[in-house]
Amino acid sequence: MLLAVLFFATFFLAYSNGANDNFKGVATLFGSQTANYKTAIGWATITTFAGSVFSIFLAQTLIKSFSGKGLVPDVIADTSDFHIAVAFAAGLTVILATVTGFPISTTHGLTGALVGAGLRAIGTQVNFTALQKTFLLPLLLSPIVAIALGTFIYGLFRYLRIYLGIEKEWCVCVGETQQVIPIPQPDAANVLQCVTTTDIAVDSQEKCTQRYTGNFLSLNSQKLVDTCHYLSAGVVSFARGLNDTPKIVSLMLVGEALSMQWGSLAVALGMAVGGLLNAQKVAETMSKKITKMNAGQGFSANLVTGFLVIAASRYGLPVSTTHVSVGSIFGVGLISRKANARVFYQILLSWILTLPIAALLSASIYWGLQR
Repeated sequence: MLLAVLFFATFFLAYSNGANDNFKGVATLFGSQTANYKTAIGWATITTFAGSVFSIFLAQTLIKSFSGKGLVPDVIADTSDFHIAVAFAAGLTVILATVTGFPISTTHGLTGALVGAGLRAIGTQVNFTALQKTFLLPLLLSPIVAIALGTFIYGLFRYLRIYLGIEKEWCVCVGETQQVIPIPQPDAANVLQCVTTTDIAVDSQEKCTQRYTGNFLSLNSQKLVDTCHYLSAGVVSFARGLNDTPKIVSLMLVGEALSMQWGSLAVALGMAVGGLLNAQKVAETMSKKITKMNAGQGFSANLVTGFLVIAASRYGLPVSTTHVSVGSIFGVGLISRKANARVFYQILLSWILTLPIAALLSASIYWGLQR
């Protein structure tokens, strides 16, 4: 019975993770109008699922880190109660952020949940040294590194574009708009009438798309950027699946009731369903509210995110794809001078609140299970 509850709790966490995280890899595709929402989330689902499958072979270290071993004694970390509390608490924290449109870190939520359940189980005997070294430092440093690299990479690409003579072109959009205006009547009353007028817009974010002109290595510059942009978005989503799946799977592997292979497939399925059904609000925040971007800027941000997350997965560092992705997009926005600092600060606040909320929920659930 407990194992069935544990499986449900972990699947719920995977669903919440997919809803909040799946779109982050393709946010720049949607934000730069390179792809519409359906195409972007479809590409994210396919590549994230592939990353989840490959995590079976490439991300063993993270499974141990997020099982709780080393943070609390093995006799606690090996119990179903402990893992159920962590999974439910992290899932509830992430889904709460999802429905309010905030892109938070599942890694952050898991870390807070592990600490909360650990404190409830053994008090201050939790290994805070391991917590700081293994969890907190990578989580704190990753967005700073991502902002710096995002700023540098886009600045470099922008310089190379200008040096190579690749220019931008803008479309002039001519269309019609409808306005409702009051028409005075003899009886002093007004009748509302819909009037159609001509509308002209240049560089309108809603109506126009910025494109690159000319050729590079005999290839059309815009098609080359779009292809690289799609590939980079796929790499980020693949890296996210590679990095997040082992963290969630680690909660399922209690008493060897489920193999890592079947656990990974279950988590991959939960993440895919969550992304397809419940990613719209986070998509709007990530794609349009942090900064306005074109295809080249989106490609630069994805390149930084993919590199950092894959490197972290390879060395077992529990960085957050959310922190890295938001950091790289904001870094690009700083160079283009279109970054929305207010939205970025709101996201930072949600990151700060993630740990205590997850810890409080986890401690409460663990207490209830023990009772």
